[in-house]
Amino acid sequence: MARARPSSRSMQSVQSMQEIIQGRRRRGFVGRQVERAAFRENLDVPSGDERHRFLFHVHGNAGVGKTFLVRELEQLARERGALTAYVDEGVGSVPEALAVICERFARQGHRFKDLERLLATHRERRHEAETAVVARDEVPAASPSAASLAAARAGLVGLGLVPGVGAFAGAVDPAQLAQGADRLRAGFGTRLRNQEDLQLVLSPERVLTPVLLAELAGAAAEVPWIVLLFDTYERTGLFLDGWLHDTMTTDRYGALPANVVVVTAGQHPFDTLRWGGFADWVRDVPLDPFTEAEARGLLADRGVVSAPVVAEVLRLTGGLPVLVSTLAETRPADPGDVGDPSATAVERFLKWEQDPVRRAAALACAFPRRLDADVFRAAVDCPDEDADALFDWLRGRPFVSDRGDRIQYHEVVRAPMLRLQRHRSPRGWAERHGRLAETFAGWRADVEVASGTGELWADERWRELRLAESYHRLCAQPWTVLPEVLRDFVDACDQGEAVAVRWAGALLEAGRDAGAQDAAWWGFELGQGLAGHGTAAALGLLLNGPPRDNRASEHQGSSATEESDHDLSPDPAGLDAPARALAHTVRGGALHRAGAYEAALAQYEAAVGLDPGLARAYRGRATSRGELGDYEGAIGDLDRAVALAPDDGRAFSLRGEYQRILRNYDAAIQDLDRGIALDPAQAFAWASRGATRLSRGELDEALVDLDRALELDPGYGWALARRARVWRARGDQTRRFADLDRAVALQPDWAWGACERGDALRSAGRHEEALADYDRALALDSAYASAYASRGASRAALGRHEEALADLDRALELRPGYAWALEQRAAIRERFAGDGGG
Repeated sequence: MARARPSSRSMQSVQSMQEIIQGRRRRGFVGRQVERAAFRENLDVPSGDERHRFLFHVHGNAGVGKTFLVRELEQLARERGALTAYVDEGVGSVPEALAVICERFARQGHRFKDLERLLATHRERRHEAETAVVARDEVPAASPSAASLAAARAGLVGLGLVPGVGAFAGAVDPAQLAQGADRLRAGFGTRLRNQEDLQLVLSPERVLTPVLLAELAGAAAEVPWIVLLFDTYERTGLFLDGWLHDTMTTDRYGALPANVVVVTAGQHPFDTLRWGGFADWVRDVPLDPFTEAEARGLLADRGVVSAPVVAEVLRLTGGLPVLVSTLAETRPADPGDVGDPSATAVERFLKWEQDPVRRAAALACAFPRRLDADVFRAAVDCPDEDADALFDWLRGRPFVSDRGDRIQYHEVVRAPMLRLQRHRSPRGWAERHGRLAETFAGWRADVEVASGTGELWADERWRELRLAESYHRLCAQPWTVLPEVLRDFVDACDQGEAVAVRWAGALLEAGRDAGAQDAAWWGFELGQGLAGHGTAAALGLLLNGPPRDNRASEHQGSSATEESDHDLSPDPAGLDAPARALAHTVRGGALHRAGAYEAALAQYEAAVGLDPGLARAYRGRATSRGELGDYEGAIGDLDRAVALAPDDGRAFSLRGEYQRILRNYDAAIQDLDRGIALDPAQAFAWASRGATRLSRGELDEALVDLDRALELDPGYGWALARRARVWRARGDQTRRFADLDRAVALQPDWAWGACERGDALRSAGRHEEALADYDRALALDSAYASAYASRGASRAALGRHEEALADLDRALELRPGYAWALEQRAAIRERFAGDGGG
């Protein structure tokens, strides 16, 4: 007889093993009664009540149980029917945090489909923008708009370029950088598909956050509460705090539903300068170590009541909840010789674990930064048949956080375990780390074979294995390995700030764990530079090398009071000439993207001086020279670049564009033909060749090329504007205006595009409409000489002679000898005089 199949309702009521285990652990949670009660009561208070708090900030030193409390608050919220999302240090940016929120909500039956799609687009567009060579039509030299100047000054602070701030104090004039920012924005716009794509790359929060808020509003109508929990805020707050503040306290991104409650947890209190004015709806939750009563309560709950044992636990742990819980789990009934005053908390924990295999496994597994089953087997010497059971035992320990596919020791336990083993057996310490480094190196080699490509740094799997290998090599031999890891940091910066942050973190951890002062110093300072000033500042620090007496001990973390195991050379970076050249090149690229073309040029100059064979440096120098109007110099650099790398299609296409600007049309066509042959997917090359053919009067051929550019990149505004000129030459005003309207819609902040459409409207006699475009262009770039001259011509056509003359005078101030403006002004003066105007 067939067994009856359980109903879907009965199947849904069955708990998973994980839920049962977590429930048992929660029932054993002792302490933090006040904090839990406050959070629970807050969910009973309507959001409109003045007693309601929208934000809880949990803070305290490592080991006080912040994560455990945050997880408990999440469970309390779910018991009240809340939709929850927990985010920890596994994210490195606001978009990554939003991706985790989407994933957590999806598990609870609430898909944020629009946000998920936009996040996927963000990842694709950012990769395109970071790898694309910025190339566009020249923009007349001009001073920056007020809006660009303000934005650029903020960017200067971010790069450490404001006088008195960071490593580059006073290096670049703010007005110069602002002008570059205008050009950079226009350049990116020509590569990306539309204005939203541009914002997704340059300011993803502006595009993603309104969509998040709209999704939250939809979910908020279906659940009583939405609770967002951001753990490890001392790390994630570096990029989340400003965004969270804006989202909760301003309408910059839209309305946040009132039934959203936010929980943050980190080592530091909130920044009072940012959050101090919002105390009426923020609850500060400072966590200290357990009081003696709380610690005794937890021990009693585990059956530990012997007075001598309790006293010893209290002495060894200092009330840190993670250590109290760890020792309580062993339920010691007889302290025996536990009164040894020289014993550490870690030694006491291991003393009460009688199984020598488990003791050895717990110590051995402190060596890796993170563990999965494969790393566990590499770290622990035990038969394969015992490994699974031993791994299951380890992942159930209170000092281990289970993160699905991996586990991680709590730092309060891991750090003393490492110090114990390093001091007990320095040779054994080095050997263990060396074996782990070899294991990760072997796995990395497997990825290299499987990938079959030279672009290894672009492979996330390869990078993570290389990072783990580097950490263990640093721990084993910091005095010899540090220069190589710092060299890798340059490549990490080349992949973006998120990758570089991981490298700096590994340096800091290895230096702290190994007691290597220089490695810890570099990790801390590079991490701080990245968090506050970006890759340009971090690479500047790496290249310039700080004075040794600046390496303060407070950067050493838990090893600050220890002697450094090894004293490194006076130049701990130890980069050879090719590595320094690459560092200058990557730094130049970061400065170029920020619009600091003069500063970028200096970096490329240094790079080619160190490594005359680095083709990439010549190409970078060419792009900076091009932005500064030195097209002859740019072509000279590209001559060298293509000689060194004859298969680089981008270099040929760039040289062709600069030849076009100089009106060397035959040379331009030759280079652009070669660039397209080497890389036919370059929309820029097709557009540039189309513009060149247009200048030679080859209308049919120009149209074919520009159509192809727009097939490859439908949102390519510069190509649309150039195709509009083809339609003008053919007398097709309808298609001309269609292309210009689309270009301006795609890039509303593009001054050149607005002026181009204004000229089209002026030539069609639509002067009032043309004035609106000229006004927009000048609002975006207040020193745009062509826009002033063109606006003067339209004002003259409307009989506004005095205003027209003022515009033409301004154009000639900005560009003396501007022939067309001189002709227009002379004509207006003659006409004005004939009308009796003087």
